[in-house]
Amino acid sequence: MLRIRKGEEAIAQMSESGEARCPCHLSIGQEAIAAGVCAALGAEDTIWGGHRSHGHYLAKGGSLEGLFAEVLGKTTGCAGGRGGSMHLMDTEQGIPGTVPIVAGTVPLAAGSALAYKLRHEARVAVAFFGDGALEEGSVHETLNLAALYRLPMIFVCENNLYSSHLHWTERRVADNLDQAGVFHSVPSQRVDGNQVEAVYNAAREAAVRARLGAGPSFLECRTFRWRGHVGPGSDEDVGVERRGELAEWLARDPIERAEQELAMMSAIDLEPHRAAIDEEIGRALEAARRAAAPDPQRAGEYVCVL
Repeated sequence: MLRIRKGEEAIAQMSESGEARCPCHLSIGQEAIAAGVCAALGAEDTIWGGHRSHGHYLAKGGSLEGLFAEVLGKTTGCAGGRGGSMHLMDTEQGIPGTVPIVAGTVPLAAGSALAYKLRHEARVAVAFFGDGALEEGSVHETLNLAALYRLPMIFVCENNLYSSHLHWTERRVADNLDQAGVFHSVPSQRVDGNQVEAVYNAAREAAVRARLGAGPSFLECRTFRWRGHVGPGSDEDVGVERRGELAEWLARDPIERAEQELAMMSAIDLEPHRAAIDEEIGRALEAARRAAAPDPQRAGEYVCVL
């Protein structure tokens, strides 16, 4: 979680200074969800993300240097510098890709889960998406299909209360996303998304269920992003002030909560770990900045012209 936090703070600085010129959607404050879910997965499992997926990428084993270089548009980026912040991939780590289209990867995760089932592979596909994605028909269609065919899949809804600048009360009648899977006969539950152990336990149970052939699960992980919808600004979304919840959620910092729980369990000294992460981020940033920019003459590669 600390690696994700510090990595995204570095991206926020690059975004604010103009060094990073692509849109950057930060998950600062939401780190426990990515860390908890991915800790419950194996190397063979896959995750599918959206526009706010730096944390998912890093939690599943993606390279810090690959992330920084991608944000800077360098050839050593995880997508060759072609995708930027919202298009991350590392197939060796089980990250086929992230896509900024809201809910765009949910059906893709189901497709991979169907492939695993047909090939009799003990693998799980995880779809990460925000609360706004539940307003897309493809999510409900995918929930129904995954339930019908008992696909080895986990739906992870990161409910940070806002879809861009719109609070959930401006978009929904009731606060009931934890019931999203029930109509489709998919076991659903609400989890404290700022408590990493709670997220891990729920994801582990869902992964075991999927591997046993019992089908998909739906987790609504309640959280809050500290920064705006896009960019480094705090508590503001596309120029619209939020409702003043930030102070309340700062007190629920998932990293501080984890550190307090660790301190109660043992006399572990976390300072060496913090220092090691700072050094890793410094090295990754330096390498990404030194990397070559793409050759403009190759801009047409991978482009389908009809």
